[in-house]
Amino acid sequence: MSDMQGIPGPPPDRDLPDHRRIREELLMKIDPGESRPSAARRWALPLGVSAGVAALSVGVVAVFGGEGTVEPVQAGSSGRSTSVATSPGPSRVRPSAGAESARSSTPVSSAPAASTVTSTATTPIEAGAVAKILSSCLGSDALRYHAVIAVRTPVASKDWDGAVIAVDSAGHYVQCQTKADYGTSQDVPPTFINNRLWGTGHLIEYFDSTGEPAGPGRFLSLGAGHYTSGVAKITVSYGQDRKQYPAVMAGGAFFYTAALSSRPSATKSFSAMSAPYVHAYDAAGREIYNQKKDPKFTR
Repeated sequence: MSDMQGIPGPPPDRDLPDHRRIREELLMKIDPGESRPSAARRWALPLGVSAGVAALSVGVVAVFGGEGTVEPVQAGSSGRSTSVATSPGPSRVRPSAGAESARSSTPVSSAPAASTVTSTATTPIEAGAVAKILSSCLGSDALRYHAVIAVRTPVASKDWDGAVIAVDSAGHYVQCQTKADYGTSQDVPPTFINNRLWGTGHLIEYFDSTGEPAGPGRFLSLGAGHYTSGVAKITVSYGQDRKQYPAVMAGGAFFYTAALSSRPSATKSFSAMSAPYVHAYDAAGREIYNQKKDPKFTR
């Protein structure tokens, strides 16, 4: 008998036609599920590799749970919405990207960051431009959606200079990147982002996250998602930078963006150096979600 799951090998005194193919087919029939990756791992792989920067992040929506009527964002030059109560976020020691078992209060030493966040400021997009962006992004479906976040990014890349996050009456979101008054979506259909990947604890759901060079030594990072009613504040840290920057929040959606620059001696790509990590806090200022601790992103 063979040591491979009890399947007999060919007799030594004669050849069996196609014995290798038949043996492999029998093994697959015995346990066909062994070679199939789980649905969670299929989603986690691109996100774990890009950590939300290389353009494959994730989706949203559930019950608004206590959030009530969706209101348009009132974002100022700081990029923060005035419609969501924010609590002061505690200073966090920046753990390593692979695992984060140590408490955030434990001091750690780190090498100088290969990339630096130079700005996270956003500016509102005027209503007339928002209508054009949604129309070009969604076509005839644009009439069903209203914007909850519409802001320009701190720098412009070749393809993007902002984003509009919109929602319909069923709570389905779309994320349209902008270039002037023109909008595009990476998803087909644009609502594909919905319910695509929830973070651990079902508090944060990810839409698309991407990045693009914005000139020599500069990079634009942007992304968005959905949050449930237990979340009062969302911040984002980048790469090995321990500092957390506030996201724009409104209507159950959040949006983050940053302009980054690299050191001349940096050899890694911006995608690896400036990966964004989402953090969520409750009304008491307690961190209730940390993407760097989420198994979907660390395994």
